[in-house]
Parts: sequence; structure tokens; C-alpha cells
Amino acid sequence: MRRGNFQDGTVDYAAVGATHAADLMQYPPERSIPAEQSWRIGSGEERFRTASDALLAWGAQRGAGLELSDIRPASGPAYSGVGFDAEGNAVAPSRSDLEQHFDADGTPLVGPGTTLRVAGRFRRMDAGGELRVISVVEEARRAGFTLGTMGGSVVSGEESFLVEWREDDEVHFTVRAFDTAVALPYRMLPFLVRRRRRELFTRYLRAISPLYTTPA
Repeated sequence: MRRGNFQDGTVDYAAVGATHAADLMQYPPERSIPAEQSWRIGSGEERFRTASDALLAWGAQRGAGLELSDIRPASGPAYSGVGFDAEGNAVAPSRSDLEQHFDADGTPLVGPGTTLRVAGRFRRMDAGGELRVISVVEEARRAGFTLGTMGGSVVSGEESFLVEWREDDEVHFTVRAFDTAVALPYRMLPFLVRRRRRELFTRYLRAISPLYTTPA
């Protein structure tokens, strides 16, 4: 899978796009710890649109208590990202509109190639680092994006976020990730990687769906 034309540095791991692999939980990238959780967060088009808009405006990260700064759209030639279909196969980027969008405060919304810094701590665990948006999907019934670490984090890896409006009218929010410990305490105590990931997943869910939290 190609990484595209990264202008300001690149991600710090090799398995770009692995969170989209159907067998992530069985065959994660070497030395990494995979994680996946999906929740039913409601039903209907309005619920899908609301959750999608929140997700693509960094709602999961902000709602999780993370501080976002230095959000920069891709520089140079437009980076179209890496595309994946519903089965996780690499395809042409699903986002054809590469125009950068902004929220009411002028903050860039999620876009292919965007880089940002996050900062935050919870339960004495560091959740900071520099990240890059690897891929973005905006379709009639699917919306989401993938983030990859670029450095400055206690782990190296990737996480993907997806809101789906399924054929049965239910709306689901799914987060998948794989983490490889970088900081010494996390390398020595792998359970800290899992604890950190569980806390992040819980916070993401509460951010996107504070009222609907039914496991898939």
C-alpha cells in the first residue's frame, strides 16, 4: 500500500492501512497489539449525518479530552490519501473532493494528509503525539478516517474511525487500532498498552455517542 506524497515527514510505522485489514485481530503487524470495538449508536439517516459530522470535525479526539494543535492540511500537491473498500481492500481514494473544509472557528476539518499534534493524559497515561491523516472516506452510508503516528507518542501505530449507516437502518461506530510500544514502561509492561487503548476507545464512544452505547 502506498503512503502518498508526504511533504512534512511521514508516519513512523510500516504497515500503513493495516487497521482496514479484515484479519487485523488475528494477524496484526509484527510486535503490535491490535484492538477493535464496534457499537450501535442509533438508527436512521439523521443519526448517521450527526455522528459523521462530529467525527470529521475531530469530535472523537476533542470529546475524549485531547487537546489538538498545529492542525495543518497537506502541503504541496494535493494528497488524495489511501482508499479502502468495505472489506479493507486498497482501492482508489474514495474521497474525490479534495477541497479543504474548515469549522466555524477556522480549524481545518479532517482531510487526507492533514497533520496535527495531540496532547492529553488520563489515568497517568500519556495520549499525546504527532499524527497524520492517512485516509478519509465520505460516502452515502460510510464516513471516517485513519490516523497514523509520526512521533512523540508512547506507542507507534494506527487507528481508524468509521460511522456506518447499515442496510437494516442501524448506525454503528467502529474503532480499530494497532499499537507498538515505544516508551520503555510500555515495552516492559504490555498491559499498559491495552489499558491505554481501552480508555481511549471508551472516551471516543462517549464523545461521538453519549446517549447510544449498545455494543454491536
